[in-house]
Amino acid sequence: MVKGPGLYSDIGKKIRDLLNRGYQGDHKFTITTYSPTGVAITSSGTKKGDLFLADVNTQLKRNNVTADIKVDTSSNLSTTIVVDEPAPGLKALLSFKVPDQRSGKLELQYLHDYAGISTSIGLTANPVVNFSGVLGTTSAAIGTDVSFDTKTRDFTKYNAGISFSNADLIAALTLNDKGETLNASYYHTMKLLTSTSVGAEVNHNFSTNVNTITVGTQHALDPLTTVKARVNNFGKANALIQHEWRPKSLFTISGEVDTKAVDKSAKFGLALVLKP
Repeated sequence: MVKGPGLYSDIGKKIRDLLNRGYQGDHKFTITTYSPTGVAITSSGTKKGDLFLADVNTQLKRNNVTADIKVDTSSNLSTTIVVDEPAPGLKALLSFKVPDQRSGKLELQYLHDYAGISTSIGLTANPVVNFSGVLGTTSAAIGTDVSFDTKTRDFTKYNAGISFSNADLIAALTLNDKGETLNASYYHTMKLLTSTSVGAEVNHNFSTNVNTITVGTQHALDPLTTVKARVNNFGKANALIQHEWRPKSLFTISGEVDTKAVDKSAKFGLALVLKP
């Protein structure tokens, strides 16, 4: 496996996972089963108020090729085909959705000890072309993410980022939304044995001059139980507890309260993941 700066999407990923991953405002159930031939079938259901959404995903693997086929309650058929390592450090991805004829996309990713490149093109007559690249090492990296619409001949996205990391901390700075938003984040591992970590993210919007500050933490009560919490400067506080009651099977309870409107009811979410 190549050890390098990774892809552009990896910049700030640790803090995004700390502040967002696992928090659930709805009721979600996921179960995965495996056939004797190794085909994985994952069924998911989510209850959002009075609305119920469901999908079934089938994953097939053969050598270095993985195919994911998903059907949802809106009659959408999504397919992703991944070819891993057709050449050293290279990955190819083909994705499309039926009936959306403009959803087809071909993507190539290349990882090197000192670079990470991802480029994609839409499979249409006038495609959107995306390029992202990162240069550096596992300790420091700088990169950019750009999209160009060949139909309008306009850049639809251009972002830039930089990150620094060592054994127990990661800092990242990104400029997003065509220069409209500046994001700074910090992630610190306090105690590796208990997975105790803290992090903070500051987001500044230049057009509205609004700052959003979010602070979060996580801690493992035991090898199978993790608690997380986060709060932002608008008074929204979230917490969750997640228990792995059997290998790869998780039960999560999360809640949200508005500390500036304590008279409002708190929101609760449940998530159950079952894997054999």
